[in-house]
This record gives sequence, C-alpha cells and structure tokens, in this order.
Amino acid sequence: MVNQARRLARLMACALLCGCAAMSESECSSANWFQIGKRDARMGVRPQLANYARQCAGFNAFEKEYLEGWQLGYWEFSEMM
Repeated sequence: MVNQARRLARLMACALLCGCAAMSESECSSANWFQIGKRDARMGVRPQLANYARQCAGFNAFEKEYLEGWQLGYWEFSEMM
C-alpha cells in the first residue's frame, strides 16, 4: 500500500512538472539530457520524447542521451518497486 501511494505521488508530481515546466532555448542546449531521462524514468513515467521535442528545437540531437538515461533510470525504478 505504501509503495502504491509513493508511486501515485511520483506520477502526480511528474504530471505537474512536465505540464508546467517549459524550457528556454538556452536550457534546452545546456541540459544534461542523460540526467533528465534518468529522472523521468525514476519518477515512473514513459519517455517524454514528444514533449521535449515540442519544447526544444533540435532535441533530436540529444534523443540518444535522453534514452540512455531513461533506460538506467527505469532499471533503478524497477529495483525500488
């Protein structure tokens, strides 16, 4: 029951953050996409490629880094559950 409550809290937090946090052009180009992917996965959400592509022109150049981070974060998330 506690794990379900934690997971729900993470999902709600992510929904709020993903929905509200637009990135500037400088944030997009200087972001650590590996860490962002890892963070997203550890919050229990699917890859957010479409969201970041909408916010950041040229995100496709960082897609590989993001997905590598997401895969590691997903593995860590699975280990926590």
